[in-house]
Amino acid sequence: MDASSFAGRTRRLLLPLSAGVCAIALVGGCSDAAPRAAGPGASAPGTARGSVARAQEDLQAAYQKVINDVLPSVVQIEASEGLGSGIVYDDKGHIVTNAHVVGKGKKFKVTVATGEKVVGASLVSSYPQQDLAVIKLDDVPEGLKPATFGNSQKVEVGQIVLAMGSPLGLSSSVTQGIVSGLGRTVSESQSDGGTGATIANMVQTSAAINPGNSGGALVNLNSEVIGIPTLAATDPQLGDSAAPGIGFAIPVSMVKTVASQIVKYGKVTDSGRAALNVTGRTVVDESYQPAGVALVSVAKGGAAAKAGLRTGDIITKIGGSPVTTITSLSEALANDKPGQKVTVTYVRDQKTRTAKVTLGEI
Repeated sequence: MDASSFAGRTRRLLLPLSAGVCAIALVGGCSDAAPRAAGPGASAPGTARGSVARAQEDLQAAYQKVINDVLPSVVQIEASEGLGSGIVYDDKGHIVTNAHVVGKGKKFKVTVATGEKVVGASLVSSYPQQDLAVIKLDDVPEGLKPATFGNSQKVEVGQIVLAMGSPLGLSSSVTQGIVSGLGRTVSESQSDGGTGATIANMVQTSAAINPGNSGGALVNLNSEVIGIPTLAATDPQLGDSAAPGIGFAIPVSMVKTVASQIVKYGKVTDSGRAALNVTGRTVVDESYQPAGVALVSVAKGGAAAKAGLRTGDIITKIGGSPVTTITSLSEALANDKPGQKVTVTYVRDQKTRTAKVTLGEI
């Protein structure tokens, strides 16, 4: 696992149906301090205030344009397991969202932003390995507006972004922040209904994202979707409560790759993700600490089998990355590509060995 991997905990952003009603308290009140005298060389107060006011008006106008452009393309999805969000992918009624939003469901109720009309939808395909899914509206409402999807290579730390979705069941909500980091490798927990996926190259953002935001849109000031908000960080020292200002979005490059294949073929045909083609389980040492991944099965003709690994071997390292759990094994492979060669360190018959493995594909 590289230095960009996220070491904390994360939680999915699906809102339980029972939590759809919110009480909101508003606290207001502010006052302006007495104006200070201008120092030597300072601009005239009126000129400075005028420049700031114009800058504020320009930024506000930019926000409002983005919201007007993109919000009609963001929908609310009601699944059997809870409420989430989605993005209109094309004019044929395809909606891209998170796999954990659709869960095991096949039928959904979708509320489109324009007119708050509720439309039925059916699952096209779910791809839990990347926590993405595509559903299709049973009837395409007139004026349904597909979103514009951006370019991951143009996303930079510090860019202003807006998160759009249905946090806490409040449809068509918008929050603001910046891109806080790039290239994060984050693993979902399965304990709260997540897919357990390990996702590479995620976009970290300070824009507030909450339960119900899953599957929505992270948007730049060019009105382009640059990611799908999927996970929020939690702080174990605070009882796994949310860590404010730390959220993660699946990058738009992966969104387009997966969604385009599902729309065209009805499934993902080329994941682009590396694999050893094994199943395994975490094993512990004498101190009951995670110490590696024991291979439960090795696919015949798969990457590990071709390199000589077999059932019972315990993997302890991929390249220079220690492997102690199933999650750390996934994280060690998250940034690799099929066909890439890696050195796998493993234990067999209490002896440490290594093998050169040409990685396969998930």
